Amino acid sequence: MKAQMDILVVNPNTTASMTEKIGEAARGAASAGTRIIAVNPKDGPPSVEGYFDEVFAIPGMIGEIQRHPAASACVIACFDDTGLDAVRCVGEMPVVGIGEAAFHMASLIAGKFSVVTTLSRSVPAIEHNLVRYGLASRCARVRASDVPVLELEVPGSNARHRISEEIERAIRDDRAEAIVLGCAGMADLAAALSREHGLPVLDGVACAVKLCESLVGLGLSTSKRGGYQVPLEKSFAGIFAPFSPSGRVS
Repeated sequence: MKAQMDILVVNPNTTASMTEKIGEAARGAASAGTRIIAVNPKDGPPSVEGYFDEVFAIPGMIGEIQRHPAASACVIACFDDTGLDAVRCVGEMPVVGIGEAAFHMASLIAGKFSVVTTLSRSVPAIEHNLVRYGLASRCARVRASDVPVLELEVPGSNARHRISEEIERAIRDDRAEAIVLGCAGMADLAAALSREHGLPVLDGVACAVKLCESLVGLGLSTSKRGGYQVPLEKSFAGIFAPFSPSGRVS
């Protein structure tokens, strides 16, 4: 009998209602033997919208990961893949960002895909990641729907309508064959938008969970050679003292 697989899903922002939505999406994608542990830090920004927010989200996110050392794998549930490289240094478990996961999944089912994200300030970070992952040529365009992240949590807002309109433009103007939703807060919209527009609409949370299950099932872990080596043992100062690396793999 196979042991239960625990996947830690970390929302880097502090908005608990969004974490609940993300957790539901992750559980909907998970296999029967997978337990989803969805968490968010108590310290940090309520949403991650751009480079500035990202910096202040990472310490709290790493703290949550350090509190769950026995997890089989970890999902970073922010589409910018906030702190992904730093988290991969924390331990040996596979760590998958929802942006990277969705890009790779989309590239397997479509020649060209477009990304529909929240605000325009997020576009440069997403475009940078596409280049870094070697998938920029597969992305027709990164589009902003001009929906603030926290508006996705407001009952009765027209956020879904604006996202749908941007998908329509991507199909018409970009000739997109698939759509990647560029925010974890959109996770609950993917299936309905796919039916509405008649093409695959990918939610990165679900994609990341399935990739984590595959990596764990294959017995693969994060390489400890090169950039993802265990951090050098040293003492950090001030408020970051609790994050001081021990030099050991947890």
